Amino acid sequence: MIEVSILGGSGYAGGELLRLLLNHPEVKVKQVTSLRFAGQSVDLVHPNLRSVCNLIFCKVEDLKPCDLLFVALPNGQSMNLMANLKKLAKKIIDLGADFRLRDPQIWENNYHSPHAAVQLLPGFIYGIPEIYPQQIKKANFVAGPGCEAIVSTLSLFPFIKNGLIKENLIIIDAKMGSSQSGNKATPSSHHPERSGAVRSYQPVGHRHTAEIEQVLNEFGVNVIVNISATAIEMVRGILVTIHTFLKEDVSEKEIWKTLRNEYQEKPFIRIIKEKQGLYRFPEPKILQGTNYCDIGFEKEIRGNRLVIIGAIDNLVKGTAGNAIQCMNLMFGFKESLSLEFPGLHPI
Repeated sequence: MIEVSILGGSGYAGGELLRLLLNHPEVKVKQVTSLRFAGQSVDLVHPNLRSVCNLIFCKVEDLKPCDLLFVALPNGQSMNLMANLKKLAKKIIDLGADFRLRDPQIWENNYHSPHAAVQLLPGFIYGIPEIYPQQIKKANFVAGPGCEAIVSTLSLFPFIKNGLIKENLIIIDAKMGSSQSGNKATPSSHHPERSGAVRSYQPVGHRHTAEIEQVLNEFGVNVIVNISATAIEMVRGILVTIHTFLKEDVSEKEIWKTLRNEYQEKPFIRIIKEKQGLYRFPEPKILQGTNYCDIGFEKEIRGNRLVIIGAIDNLVKGTAGNAIQCMNLMFGFKESLSLEFPGLHPI
């Protein structure tokens, strides 16, 4: 049994961590912090945890040592605290963006401020269990990927690794649910403005581009990714439709083989491409609450276009669930422990 605490437990990611950790047979949740709700019951903010969690939010300065600390703070905050946080826990998983990018100049280009803890960047492993399992098992410090970054990276990884698609012509059309922007209200999240919207809020320049390219460029090629992000009327979920172009004509059977070779032993990757039924391709709706990443594809009959489709729940596989999957690897637990929920239908 290990003791874990959550720094920043009143946000959506913190709530998902709690929901999943409270049923983990090898974990005791020791403390949960909140700047805004310190001294108040956790279930005030996370009503789904009523009668399940009796914890009270504490202040950051009241944190005591634990085996693992989850850090779920807004981007740009944990870098200023990390040196002190490392004194509280030998193992840390940071769900924010602060330690995802290895190059501090790329951080500054995307987040528009200098990195405050450059010396700590080499100590963090980028937390995609399907790609870096051995590194995560040995790691003390893990940086959780961005939600859009992980679904796009997992969808593209087998095709870049095996040299099937052109590296400089990748277009990601990402449709995003509202929870990916966090629980702080903004004018754009106001119900009359958001409801019914299909809003192209970032046609170019999405900052998760750097994360995706960082991973895919490890194969010695110059991958260029282009993302267009659209907000749709959905609370949870991300659907990416990725337009790529094959270097040579390959059969559908070969594409299936490429995906299976990479992911057949991975418990949370499912290849979805059916010939009948309503859910022939990945669909975020039926992934709500699950840690699955569903990946599908369709090859253009004429031409060389390969459309890759990926879907996740942004709060689970995109954030909290993936972090717990990393924790399971770090402590030698079964990788899928506490993450087996299969989803609901209909919903």
